[in-house]
Amino acid sequence: MKKFLATVAAVLALCALAAPAAAQSVSAATGFSKGKLHLTFSAGTGYAFDESYVVFGLGGNYYIVDGLNVGLQYEYWSGGDPTMYKLTPSITYVFYQMKPVKPYVGAFYRRTYIDRLDDLDSAGARAGVYFQAGRNSYLGAGVVYESYLDCEERTYRKCDSTYGEISLTFAF
Repeated sequence: MKKFLATVAAVLALCALAAPAAAQSVSAATGFSKGKLHLTFSAGTGYAFDESYVVFGLGGNYYIVDGLNVGLQYEYWSGGDPTMYKLTPSITYVFYQMKPVKPYVGAFYRRTYIDRLDDLDSAGARAGVYFQAGRNSYLGAGVVYESYLDCEERTYRKCDSTYGEISLTFAF
């Protein structure tokens, strides 16, 4: 847990140190400029409680300065038992100055609501890259580390996980 907290602190410090570089012109940041809104849609599969799920998600990220966004995502896990949904506030910094890919780092807190079980909190970090897919769209690929807080391995087997993520985001 100490290693995880150190990782999250390092990510947040990196975001804070990178923010002054955001004073560059808005045109340099393009889709990652202050005031931009990114909408994200997701669909896929998940596995929990020895069950396979279909996972649908919707989210938004708002750029408070060039490259730095705060976001909120919602996921609905269906087709398995118990049904779950997740709510995730996050902060992410995109290194928009780099070409042709745009690396990103971020941190998040997640609340998981599980039918007939106690809610579960987690925190994590992510890193990856964005590729421009269109005029106002980006394809992202990365890795996520998530640690469940107050987790009992007797109930959940594992209290942390690392997984890949792929995203498609639209900038407005």
